[in-house]
Amino acid sequence: MATTADFKNGLFIEFNGKLYTVVQFQHVKPGKGAAFVRTKLKSLDNGKVIENTFNAGVKINVVRIERRPYQFLYKDDTGYHFMHQETFEQIMLNESQLENTDLYKEGQNVEMMVEADNDNILTCELPPFVEMEVTYTEPGLKGDTASSTALKPATIETGAVINVPLFVNTGDRIKIDTRTRAYSERVK
Repeated sequence: MATTADFKNGLFIEFNGKLYTVVQFQHVKPGKGAAFVRTKLKSLDNGKVIENTFNAGVKINVVRIERRPYQFLYKDDTGYHFMHQETFEQIMLNESQLENTDLYKEGQNVEMMVEADNDNILTCELPPFVEMEVTYTEPGLKGDTASSTALKPATIETGAVINVPLFVNTGDRIKIDTRTRAYSERVK
């Protein structure tokens, strides 16, 4: 048990029976009345950010979360298979537990957030950027732009379709931002 005085950014708490992380908090002491803490909490279930106000000194349940390194092995009919990089323990997750499943490549490193008390896996996160090879894209024609940010669809090695600039060709390696699914740069 902790109190609102222990709030800090990144703290994981249990609130209304669900797990949240503290995104932002502010202790407020008005001139009249009791002090309170204004917070923004991000749900670990769906990623939505909610605002909540706690009275100062209220007890809260702090949840211990660990980040563990895993490697994506393969996907089959039963789900996605991962291996812990230190203990070599293998686990399987359903597609509903993952985001951006079309950006997972065999042998790729990921980070899992695990509730330490009961080994419950909360989320599986890709690195911020991944490098992929373009397997197919239409050739870009010179002068085929109405603006400087002309984009075309490109299929990458995992089967995902990403919008890329016109100068990217089939066989090029590109860096993709996994948070926004956007093209970042071409890799030499």
